[in-house]
Amino acid sequence: MNQGFARIIFLVCLVLIAGQASAHFLLNLNVRILHVEHSAGGLKVHMRLPMPYLVADKLGPEDQTGMPAAAPYTQNAMEDGVLVHYLDEQQFAKDPNGLGEIAARGHQLRIAAEMLEPDVVAVNVYRRGQEPSFATLASARLSLVEHNFRPDGSPPYVGDVVVDILATYSWPGSTGSYSISSTLNPGLPGQEDTANLIIDYGVGQPKIFRSRGLLNERIEISNSMFAAIATFIEQGILHILGGLDHVLFVLCLVIGAQRLRGLVERITGFTVGHTVTLIAGFLGFVPSGAWFVPLV
Repeated sequence: MNQGFARIIFLVCLVLIAGQASAHFLLNLNVRILHVEHSAGGLKVHMRLPMPYLVADKLGPEDQTGMPAAAPYTQNAMEDGVLVHYLDEQQFAKDPNGLGEIAARGHQLRIAAEMLEPDVVAVNVYRRGQEPSFATLASARLSLVEHNFRPDGSPPYVGDVVVDILATYSWPGSTGSYSISSTLNPGLPGQEDTANLIIDYGVGQPKIFRSRGLLNERIEISNSMFAAIATFIEQGILHILGGLDHVLFVLCLVIGAQRLRGLVERITGFTVGHTVTLIAGFLGFVPSGAWFVPLV
């Protein structure tokens, strides 16, 4: 019994240590947005994503004191015995495109199974709560053209930084359909809940594709509105089935309605309310950097 109890304590300690190590970088923002334009020379992508996605897995070896070498574009510090990470503003000001390269090469765009080569055009970073809107293509362009990086007091924690990147992906022919995937895997708690929005500006109205998680599996992007809507339906079903509270909520909607009309009214009211809340957050009508409100 004593040996068994000791093993349990040992395993618990290992879990706590692992949790502390992974919590050095915090994923305080968990939305990735990609606006994709088509041109004669390929695809132009405006992307916004949390900075931890780019650097959390790039800490260097530890020195004699146990302090690891800082990840690119970051500075290490100890606060109350906990290792934390700040944005290295000087390194970013000196070579902003280097940070963009990590993002651009971490997102793989393919046409006819052939991977497109990225070229970083512009990069900017923002402290959480100070980032401009990124809800439309026009606002995404402005975030990189009109807003220049300026250090603002003490450097922010990496977990409170969002990165905006403009990158072109060269392709000599037609860019009708393509696929997007990502090799970025920071290994952070909550990354599997990342909401990914891909807004494609091909022929006709923009098409919005939805995915959840790391984007490690390819998403096929086409000019089909049905295909875009299908990604929302699929993610909605997965979201409901992913939590017992969601299943119970649906059951309560059904059980509480005595007639079909009542059930339709309940579902419609919930859908409209949820939609209005998410649209308000995405468009910035809700304060505190609402672009990263979880899109569920």
